[in-house]
Amino acid sequence: MRKFLSVLLAFAMMLSLGVTTLAAEDTAVGTTAVEQTYAGKTVILHSNDVHGAITGYACIAALKTDYESRGAEVILVDAGDYSQGTTNVSTTKGADAVAMMNAAGYDVVTIGNHELDYGYEQLMDNMSKAEFKVVCADVFDADGTTIFDANYTYTTKSGVKVGFFGLETPEAQTKVNPALIKGLTFATDDLWAVSQKQIDALADADVVICLSHLGVDNETKPYTSYDLWNNTKGIDMIIDGHSHTVMTKGDKNEPIQSTGTAFANIGVIVIDDASKKIESNELVAVTDTMAKDEAVAAAAEKIIDRVKAEYDVKFAVSKVELNGAKAPNGNRDVETNNGDLITDAMVWQVLQNKDGLTVNEDHVVAITNGGGIRAAIKPGDVTKNDINTVLPFGNTVAVVYVTGAELLEALEASTYCTPGAIGGFPQVSGINFTLHTGKAYDANAETYPNSTYYGPKSINRVVINSINGKEFKENEIYAVVTNNFCAAGGDTYYAFASASAQFDTGIPVDEAVMAYITRELKGVIGEKYAAPQGRITYFNPFTDIKTTNWAFNYVINLYEDGIINGTSATTYTPDAKLTWAQALKLLLVSSGDLKAEDAVGADWAKNTMAKAAELALVDADADGNEAITRLAFCQVAAKLNKMAESKTDSKFIDCADGYVMALVDAKVIDGMTENTFEPDGLLTRAQIAKIIYLLNEL
Repeated sequence: MRKFLSVLLAFAMMLSLGVTTLAAEDTAVGTTAVEQTYAGKTVILHSNDVHGAITGYACIAALKTDYESRGAEVILVDAGDYSQGTTNVSTTKGADAVAMMNAAGYDVVTIGNHELDYGYEQLMDNMSKAEFKVVCADVFDADGTTIFDANYTYTTKSGVKVGFFGLETPEAQTKVNPALIKGLTFATDDLWAVSQKQIDALADADVVICLSHLGVDNETKPYTSYDLWNNTKGIDMIIDGHSHTVMTKGDKNEPIQSTGTAFANIGVIVIDDASKKIESNELVAVTDTMAKDEAVAAAAEKIIDRVKAEYDVKFAVSKVELNGAKAPNGNRDVETNNGDLITDAMVWQVLQNKDGLTVNEDHVVAITNGGGIRAAIKPGDVTKNDINTVLPFGNTVAVVYVTGAELLEALEASTYCTPGAIGGFPQVSGINFTLHTGKAYDANAETYPNSTYYGPKSINRVVINSINGKEFKENEIYAVVTNNFCAAGGDTYYAFASASAQFDTGIPVDEAVMAYITRELKGVIGEKYAAPQGRITYFNPFTDIKTTNWAFNYVINLYEDGIINGTSATTYTPDAKLTWAQALKLLLVSSGDLKAEDAVGADWAKNTMAKAAELALVDADADGNEAITRLAFCQVAAKLNKMAESKTDSKFIDCADGYVMALVDAKVIDGMTENTFEPDGLLTRAQIAKIIYLLNEL
């Protein structure tokens, strides 16, 4: 049976979504992959962002056994965020995650930001029971000592030395309740120096691997795994977490691998014991039919059964689906019905007895961070487990007293990158505000204290229209009902941490939501929450381009910068095609080469083509009334921006133009499909807005 499972599992690996980033040259001549031996190989199996998906541990344990049965020595590692995500681990504050990792046989792990969700003391208690090595080089206690060993060298039986060091995201400073991690400091400005120090300390290792809980999301810049690779020398592989990305290499072939989340995949890295070099890496998709270690599966089932007995009890019914997405169109970038329900419940909870309130009810509002809303609620029966999965952090309902000006600051800071996603995005109750996404965020020169976020120097993007239907006043005091994470300055809410006064009700947010549903809604989440209620609106003068349209951000930014206008006062006509004169006018105005006064009036087309000819972008007799193709526009845009023709091999079967590839390399444009560019296709007003916006961002 064991042999059969090994063969079956190997075959499944061949069919998995992941593909080795190097050629499979390690398969012996005359054999198939199913018969492949791993004698003389060290295999690293890795996970990241498991987030309570504890049934997956049986799969990685079985895969470890399979590789060992074929001659490999296996090292099992994780890149963080295993302690939170489902009630299967959150009910024991992460302790059961450690127990499952012990059962699966992990060897080396680092910590993610969610390992700190229950506080530093709980983390250390959990890890005191770990039967594996924990490494973290960039989090320090009050004495300046790393809270775990910074690095560790694992020496295999064949003598291969694999050096590991761990990195926690600096975002943990604000993604974790600051009150629970007092006394800890995080490397930020010196993160790459700290990293290089670990690499140098592992100089005797044959292979150096960073267990990196940094991720590759833009919102994490400048502390991504790409930044780690670009600012250090000597890393052989980065095993990444935090952004839930599925990748076997970076955009520029950086050696970064990440499995996604919740055991969607298992990472595999193969080291040749003779050369002591990494020879391949891949991802193996985890499927329902994948072999499972029986003992580990039984340990997971025991935990699941215990949690089900306590939490899988119906207490309400939902007639609607509550949005549990992150972004786009989720809790981190738009108002959601889930956010409306939760914040309404928080206000309701505080108004039940009004203990501690020093303002009138019409000055009581609520804000919760969208990143704290972790799941959807489907129509049908609702259990305690459902609500706890939506709100897994155990945060309590708190009240902070702020001035109207401080409330504006909190909203401005927490939408600084919207419509880009941000965990601090405010879901609100009692507040109606408009967000100008096209206006620039005026950031302070320095970050908030102990934060990676920059507060606003001025309020440019947010306008509060009303508070509970009444006029908003900057000089009045408002009671903001929030969670204790935000009250302590978590995410972008430093304005709350520095508030004049605050108090904590001690009531968990999930319990407040359940009480609201049970008592106020009479056990039924009904049509009131079928859709968002319009508490947050986006400035948008155009009726034909919705805020959810992929081009919205580009169009509105250029509109508010005075670069682009609609085809009428209320329409943009995003699918309309452009002539040479129309396209060049937008391009030259945005670059500053064409004066605004020359781009209007009866002679705008003549002025535009004359300026383009002066800049050697077109011939003097070029016809500005002809439609402009995608290829032609890319060529003039690249030349205007002094971009040399790229020598990158084109991925398009219908276009190998060097200027096109220069814009592709710069991530300004891409194909119409994965392998076609459609160079003779005509540009639309939506497409050109995106190109011009991204060119301005270079």
